[in-house]
This record gives sequence, C-alpha cells and structure tokens, in this order.
Amino acid sequence: MKRSLTDWLSYLEQLHPVAIDMGLERSRQALERLALGRLAPRVITVTGTNGKGSTCALLASLLRHAGLRVGVYSSPHLLRYNERVQLAEGEASDEALCEAFAAVEAARGDISLTYFEMGTLAAFWLFARDALDAVVLEVGLGGRLDTVNLIDADLAIVTSIGIDHVEFLGNSRDSVAFEKAGIFRAGCPALCGDLDPPAPLLEQAAQLGCPLYRRGLAFDLHEAALNWSWQGQDAAGQPLQLVDLPPLDLPQENAALALQAYALLDLPWERQQIAQALQAARVSGRLERRVIDWQGRPLQLLLDVGHNPHAAAYLAKRLQQRPPRGRRLAVFGLLADKDLPGVITPLLPLIACWAVAPLPTSRSCSAEALQAALQSAGASVSAWPSLPEALEAQCAKASEADEILVFGSFYAVAEALSWLNGRA
Repeated sequence: MKRSLTDWLSYLEQLHPVAIDMGLERSRQALERLALGRLAPRVITVTGTNGKGSTCALLASLLRHAGLRVGVYSSPHLLRYNERVQLAEGEASDEALCEAFAAVEAARGDISLTYFEMGTLAAFWLFARDALDAVVLEVGLGGRLDTVNLIDADLAIVTSIGIDHVEFLGNSRDSVAFEKAGIFRAGCPALCGDLDPPAPLLEQAAQLGCPLYRRGLAFDLHEAALNWSWQGQDAAGQPLQLVDLPPLDLPQENAALALQAYALLDLPWERQQIAQALQAARVSGRLERRVIDWQGRPLQLLLDVGHNPHAAAYLAKRLQQRPPRGRRLAVFGLLADKDLPGVITPLLPLIACWAVAPLPTSRSCSAEALQAALQSAGASVSAWPSLPEALEAQCAKASEADEILVFGSFYAVAEALSWLNGRA
C-alpha cells in the first residue's frame, strides 16, 4: 500500500530516538548509497542565526530572473511540508516528496535517520533528478554538523552570528561562528553579512584559503529615506554598483548579501532585472503584511517569525522606521527554550498592549509565564488559551489606524496563517 505524504511524515517522526542528533556519519552513509552525484552546476549553502530564509529567497529570485532553473531547500515550514522543497516549477508535490522518501527509505537500509535528515536527503534526491541549474540550500541548525553540509557548495554564506540553540552551538558568538564556518570549502568564496564576525570564522576562511567577502569591506548597502544603494564586486574584483533601488519588504541587509553572492556567479548584471528580482522575492511569515476584513473594517496585520534577541532587535528597528497611524497591538507566543527577556525588551516601547498565548507544542512557554514577564516589564498584557483567541481579541480591540503584530515563533505565525486561511 502506497503511503500518503501525511503517512510518510508520521513515519519519519518515529524513525529515530531523538529529534535532533548532530553529526554527519549516518546521513553521509545514506547519501553514498543514494549515489546522486552533483546536485546542480551551482550550489550555494546559507547559514546564520537570522536571515537565512530571506537571503535564500532573494538569491533564488535573482537566479530565476537570470533564466536559471533553481531549487531551494529550507526549513522549517509554516503550513505545508512542501514549502521546504522548491523545484524549478514551484513547491514539490505530495507525489514527488513521497517518491523521494521512498527512495531514501530503500537506500538507508538499517541506518537510523532523523526526520530532518530524511527530509534533507529526499530534497537532494529531487534536486538531482530535476536537472537544475542552481540549488540554494538553507542550513537547518548550525552548519558544521548539519546534513546540508554533506554537499560541497561553490559558495558559502553566513548571514549573521548571534546566540541561539545554545545546547547545540554553545553559549558564545565564538562557538556559534566556529559551527557556522563549517560550511566553508577550501578555495571557494565565502560571504559574511555580520559586521563584526568573531575570530573563529575569519580563521577558518584563512585556513581554507577562502576568498572572504565581508559586509562593510567587500560589499555594503546605503539606506536613504526612500531608496537604497548597493556596492560590491565581481569575481575578478571589479567594482559593481546599484543605485536608487526601490525599498523591499524583506531585510535589505540580506538583499545586499544575496546581491554579492549573485555577483560572484558570472551571470547577467542588468539593473532592471535585478531590481525586479529583489521586489519579487517573498518569504511567508517574515515581515509579511496582510489586510483583513474584520466585521466590516479593514485591519492591518504584520507577521514575523522573529524568535531570538537578534531577530527581535531587527524587527524593532523595522517597526521604528514604519510607525502605524494609531497603536501597535501584539499577539505573541514563544518556545520555552528561547531568551524571553531578550526577545521582548527591544519591542516593549513600540507596543501598546500584548495578547499572549501558548503554542501547540510541548516546547511552548506557558501563557502565564509570558504574561508574568511582560507585566514585570511594565507592559499591558492579557493571556488567552490559544493564539487564534489572542488574535481575535486584538482584532476586536483594534481600529483601522492600528497595526496588529503577530510574532515570536514559527508556531505563532503558522497558527495565525491557519486562522487567516480559515477565514478566507
């Protein structure tokens, strides 16, 4: 009997005794058995504490607008597993994913793999089959020991370096930088969007002989009131410049990084095509704006998956740049292993009132704990049994001039998107 995609995903969750099992040996053996060969003529791997998803989306859009057939692997998904695997024609279908899981299952034999490892190998199988021109791979966790790092990339990108997942990556920027620099390959270009990369990243690039392109040195962006400009260089070291680019919904820092990566790939450099590609890039749940009809009046929603202090500080910066006509109301949920004070502190001055709720996972921070932390910080806050109820409460309170910000976790944004889809 053939398994459906739902059946496969349920099966994958039971395969390995722990959800995260850092290390490459098991998945390397399985990959060797799959005997896939090279995934595409151009492979770019992207890691970083924040900004991976938007950098991947921006770079993929640049490559597609240059006429390339592009595959993208990312995680986690918000509503459908299919979001994780983008092929040249769009999201991988249920049927294609089932075929890929069956191929990995047949190849792995007695090798025990986690849900993420099986999914990553399945994505590799689909990319190898799809005759792609380029593949953009987002690292799931860290870099050095992530299954994505089995693939030798032509170009390695580190977006930012902050402290998150301390149980796996350590509790210092140095330890995080060491893990993320594990995606570098000898002699291949490496890019870093962090303005102050820790020494271990610089040392790894030097040791491997990687040409290192750092934001602020090799490339940079300049933001103006309405537009922004970029300067960088091509693979031969010749200067490149783009001026008066239109503003983006996605972070322009990540667009600058994607532009420098694109500049190194010896592809057409046409301003209009590049500007259109950047404008076309979208990532669900990242600074995503929606307008909904609530009891006959339009309400402004902003959804963002920022769930650590670095992401919260960036979100606060973007909110300051674009204040609402009225108040800003927050709907918030967070996982218990995240730095709650670090996430809420940058946003406290920008939010008039908060509605908090638990998330549909055993890893969730309780509504009571969220409420207590916010109250102790002087915030106006109400607690609700679920995120949709918290969101409805803020909708009932909001005027047309207000903005409702839903943030704090992929789970929080996924719950909001499900609620929005249900209403639609």
